[in-house]
Amino acid sequence: MQVQKSNADLQDKENLKIVLAGNPNVGKSVVFNKITGTYAEISNYSGTTLDNIEVKTEIGKFIDTPGIFSLGDYNEEEIIARQIITQADVIVNIVNALSLDRDLFLTQQLIDLGLPMLLVLNQIDEAEKRGINVNIESLTKELGIPVFPTIAIKNQGIQELKENLHNAQKGLKGSYIAESLKDKELSLKNILENELSTENRESLYVERRKRVNEITSKTLTIEDKFNLSSFIGQALLNPFVGFGALVLVMYMLYQVVGVYIAGEVVDFLENQIIVEKYIPWVTGLVNNVSLPSWLNTILVGEFGLLTMTIQYVFGLLMPLIIGFYFFMSLLEDSGYLPRLAVLTDRFLSKLGLNGKAIIPIILGFGCVTMAVITTRLLGSSRERTIASTILCLTIPCSAQIGLILGILAALGSFKLWMLYLATIVITLIVTGTVLNKILAGKSTPLIIDLPPMRVPIIKNVIDKTFCKTNHFLLEATPLFFLGALIISVLELTNSLKSIYNFFSPLTVTLLNLPKETANIFIMGLIRRDFSAAGLSDMIGMGDKAAILTPDQTLVSLVVITLFVPCIATVIVLFKERGYKEASLIWLGSITMAFAVGGILAAILSVLPV
Repeated sequence: MQVQKSNADLQDKENLKIVLAGNPNVGKSVVFNKITGTYAEISNYSGTTLDNIEVKTEIGKFIDTPGIFSLGDYNEEEIIARQIITQADVIVNIVNALSLDRDLFLTQQLIDLGLPMLLVLNQIDEAEKRGINVNIESLTKELGIPVFPTIAIKNQGIQELKENLHNAQKGLKGSYIAESLKDKELSLKNILENELSTENRESLYVERRKRVNEITSKTLTIEDKFNLSSFIGQALLNPFVGFGALVLVMYMLYQVVGVYIAGEVVDFLENQIIVEKYIPWVTGLVNNVSLPSWLNTILVGEFGLLTMTIQYVFGLLMPLIIGFYFFMSLLEDSGYLPRLAVLTDRFLSKLGLNGKAIIPIILGFGCVTMAVITTRLLGSSRERTIASTILCLTIPCSAQIGLILGILAALGSFKLWMLYLATIVITLIVTGTVLNKILAGKSTPLIIDLPPMRVPIIKNVIDKTFCKTNHFLLEATPLFFLGALIISVLELTNSLKSIYNFFSPLTVTLLNLPKETANIFIMGLIRRDFSAAGLSDMIGMGDKAAILTPDQTLVSLVVITLFVPCIATVIVLFKERGYKEASLIWLGSITMAFAVGGILAAILSVLPV
């Protein structure tokens, strides 16, 4: 493998392959955005750039890589990053001035590969606030590569970096590389084989660590300063303060997204705009065209492509997604999410997960479809399976939560609310624990960087919210159209009635519910809040007569929560986890919902509330 690239080669090459590499949370994706003018997801938890991003510019082709701590083979991020880095013409290594002693370990490892490099010393403003001063000239001399101090989020130092990309240099390799290879050629292939060799790893680590300590001792000075950001960040790791902050954050999330957006905004968009204005208009438009009745049903029927799909995607999902992404972006950019991951790690580890799983779980309370996609940030396929199962089985989405809370409030029983909550939590714990026992392999430990707490930059938050929302809609909207088409075909062929009839015996015999209740379970396949809305009619909310008793209502609420998620989530689940695994999760959700509902119904028949 040839890696001998001279400065002349770099100057003459019109389309350089420029790879950005660095530890998690050093600002790598921010630097990528500023250089290329293209958005890459910026977050304060690892795994967000697992799918590397490539952008061609007049300077060259830029490639963003996952955040890694070393060029090992311990996880998927390291393997992918190593494959990309070894094909680079130029490596732009981004380090955090706040954690130079840690980040320079990867820097020295990259230098030891013998590839042309530049170093970006990011977040120098945050470092100065904490009394951390870096001697740039000394650092340049010690590493043997150009060093560029930057404040990436403010675009400071980026232009100078862009103008000097062709001036990358091969740095000063550690003497331990030549000693460990002895008579072998110092080629990239031999160096990598040496790095990954089990017998050499420990000695190379020790020698490289010594080298980095020597560099930092010559270039780094630290003053003892009080810093409010550090104080708040440390306080949030305290269990009492941390859980108190979590309650406050969840309350704010509920008020902003659950009450305001899911209530007023969704009501305006879905009912006043789409239901009252758009649907009558598009229905009249289609009806004025002579179409076969079956095509008319598919286009503007109860589950029509131009009616229900538009109502669902743009009236309900879009405002909720924007709200959740905006809120989550605020939490990410503030530095709060990694601390929440640390806080919940001990509990989640008992379920076969680590603290990072709290992120998709929180997102699941907004939209389970979105949360299943977010499980990509977890470190192993095993964890993604456990998290996806928990999400699809036990986490109600925001639309469903609002209706469930309304139903429980209408019943006026705090005891019913506590029983409902306890049943769902117990099911979640049992599911995670069982999966953790039966699935092969081990889950990954929580290795996460704690970035400084800071006031979020609104422009960055808005950019991230727009990009994520746009990406989600582009990916999910075709799936919703497909789902609506399937349901319309089922309705046209009377297959929906067959499904109703199939569930009726289970509903009456096992759950001790009226046979009409089977309809609400089936409607939950299409949209989770449909089932809750149907249930609200059956308990006598509004002017309707009550069909269900409070005990039956509790059983119904538990079943519709545990029952399979909406069809959009199911489609995404098949896309993310594959046909076999997704089928097992889907069928397992149905089985678990009726099993838990049956047990609860049996208990309530003996001990009614």
